[in-house]
Amino acid sequence: MSGKPFTVIIGGGPAGLTAAYELLRHDLPSLVLEADALVGGISRTDVFKGYRFDIGGHRFFTKVEVVQRIWQEIIGDDFLVRPRLSRIFYEDKFFDYPLRPVNALLGLGPVEAVRIGLSWVRAQLFPSAEERSFEQWVVNRFGRRLFEIFFKTYTEKVWGMSCTEIGADFAAQRIKNLDLGSALRNMLLGSGRRKGEVITTLIDQFHYPRLGPGMMWERCRERLEKAGTETRLRTRVVSLRHDGRAVRSVVTRDADGREEEIAADEFISSMPVRELVRALDPAPPAEVLEAASKLRYRDFVTVGLVVDRADAFPDNWIYIHSPKVKMGRIQNFKNWSPEMVPDPSKTFLGLEYFVNEGDEVWSAPDAELVDLGRRECELLGLVRPGETIDGCVIRMPKAYPVYDGVYKDALATIRRFLERIENLQLVGRNGQHRYNNQDHSMLTAVYAAQNIAGQQHDVWDVNVDGEYHEEVRTSAAAPHGDRLVPQPVVAPDAAELLRTTFARYDPVALGCAIGALCGGGLFLATAILLLRGGPRVGENLKLLGNYLALFDVSWQGAFVGLLEAGAGGFVFGVALAFVINAVVRFEEVRLLRHLELESALDPLEGEG
Repeated sequence: MSGKPFTVIIGGGPAGLTAAYELLRHDLPSLVLEADALVGGISRTDVFKGYRFDIGGHRFFTKVEVVQRIWQEIIGDDFLVRPRLSRIFYEDKFFDYPLRPVNALLGLGPVEAVRIGLSWVRAQLFPSAEERSFEQWVVNRFGRRLFEIFFKTYTEKVWGMSCTEIGADFAAQRIKNLDLGSALRNMLLGSGRRKGEVITTLIDQFHYPRLGPGMMWERCRERLEKAGTETRLRTRVVSLRHDGRAVRSVVTRDADGREEEIAADEFISSMPVRELVRALDPAPPAEVLEAASKLRYRDFVTVGLVVDRADAFPDNWIYIHSPKVKMGRIQNFKNWSPEMVPDPSKTFLGLEYFVNEGDEVWSAPDAELVDLGRRECELLGLVRPGETIDGCVIRMPKAYPVYDGVYKDALATIRRFLERIENLQLVGRNGQHRYNNQDHSMLTAVYAAQNIAGQQHDVWDVNVDGEYHEEVRTSAAAPHGDRLVPQPVVAPDAAELLRTTFARYDPVALGCAIGALCGGGLFLATAILLLRGGPRVGENLKLLGNYLALFDVSWQGAFVGLLEAGAGGFVFGVALAFVINAVVRFEEVRLLRHLELESALDPLEGEG
């Protein structure tokens, strides 16, 4: 490998390991540095007394072929297809998720249904003039009452801030990558069932490794090491030494406190942007450090409970919208894969608490958190008293980048500075401070590795909100025909895509067409009868004279009929076009709101 660029990859999550995997495909050497004791980042799988559990549930689904190929290559036959069932728990009742109108309205009752309807009407008549916050975005579309029921409590649990502080762009991002075919089927078929058959979409099922998502990344690490690419665990990068144009080396610190300097030609980072900026040596300008300090993260605590019952509930996961408890979501890992639980007579639940590092929940002793989780499950009626027989706690710092009112400007300032450093590329969710799904994080890493191999990609173009969809394009000029290039689409957002799909009738064109058909048809029918002749010509056709002034079966009447029927047909065609367009517009708005509702309800829905 002499003369080939050597790459240091900071972070052993999906993005970092994917970068190493892609570099290996190009026969390029690399070294992965991971601060934790496990690979996979937030997609790792922890084990407690044989019970396996995720840091949040991680579905594996993608439209990106290169990512699907990598998953299949790594995990093979251990990649399961799993059915999905998830519900919302609110006011001691379960509601289908994604929301189904009949189920939701029956559960809420007629009075609440009326309040929701009136609230929606008010929002349509008097919408917020601007949509700067998550709250404004949701209320404008669904009304304040539905926002208060299904958005406010849960969203504020997740992010630990008021919905007025969360940027509207976060909500808008949730409706990117519109699967128009599935959406149209859902609109036309209602609940998705036809003649007893379930219409299978990504909502109905997903892929999942047999032993959890960590299985994917442990396998990836094993494949890399067999091919000569090392992954060093418990190795934290504490400094990146640079000269203003390029990073020359990184300084690492292992679990025993020993430091080492590692030089390289190229660097790929998936560490949190805020920590990356602070680790630069020499330090960047004050305004860049200040921008980094404005980037915020939401941390995560999982309380695992062993329950002495074979089947606690049928869901993969449940969203807890109840303000009675601190818990935000609960996972039933046995329903993700039966092999996550070693004893089939037991259930293992993962209770999720969205916290800030150092706060009351984060700092509480493990025993107190296990007891808190037990009491909350019993309060909600999900577990009976005495059924919880054991438990554990896992804390995950910087699990989710926060989209608040200042992050975008802060990130722009940081990017402008880092663009000067030619051999440093940022990838992944925390690496780009972008709420990417796992597949998009992996795609940024594929692009970064291909750039080192001589191609040219902008890794920040992956999953640009409202501007790009990832599409597979084969280029004969490209060294690898399966590389993915983010292509600008004509429709910049879901609404525009729907408008181009639901074509409108041109009222004048339809009026002229129907007018020509009616007028021409009447003239032709009258002319044929006159040419045929006879003692009683057009007795039936003459009845049209009751509706068309001056019309009779004569050559003069034929021209009168041409004009009058043509004019009547034109008016009818124009009116018909307006009616059709109104119906199409209604269905378009209904579908768009349905998509937005499903997408915005769960801020963590696509975290896999």
